Amino acid sequence: MLEILSKISGILVPVIIFAVVAYGVSKGQPVYDDFVEGAMDGIKTVVKIMPTLIGLMVAVGVLRASGFLDFLGLACSKLLGGIGFPAEAVPVTIVKMFSSSAATGLALDVFKEYGTDSFLGKFVSISMSSTETIFYTMSVYFMTAKVSKTRYTLAGALIATMAGLVASYLLAGL
Repeated sequence: MLEILSKISGILVPVIIFAVVAYGVSKGQPVYDDFVEGAMDGIKTVVKIMPTLIGLMVAVGVLRASGFLDFLGLACSKLLGGIGFPAEAVPVTIVKMFSSSAATGLALDVFKEYGTDSFLGKFVSISMSSTETIFYTMSVYFMTAKVSKTRYTLAGALIATMAGLVASYLLAGL
């Protein structure tokens, strides 16, 4: 079954690309020119968000190297231990809100120390998939779209993250 899905996915991407190009040509669109224009817009967006990316990556690196994330996990362990939240997952959870790649590095550290099949390994794996890089996403998308009032976005994203963490805890325990 897995081999069939792998073959289908290998064929599906080129078929979709061909279908999009064929549709554009059938409508008389300058497909290549549109592609180049879109690529240029993408490069402009990358240049705009580069300072944000660098700032987030440096901040996460400093917090990790300084030991602050470990200290925060230890400090939160008393509060979170009562509800069963693993203190070792606190740094991964906090960093995930800012940078998925940095959180992946922390998750790999958890896997090395506790194993991938441990409760903590399963919890971290599931939570990495069911939570979002809230602050990165908000800063990039709102800056690109020139949105100045975020309204309830942060509150909604934090509630969704909490729901993802609760689901991760429950699923890892199964």
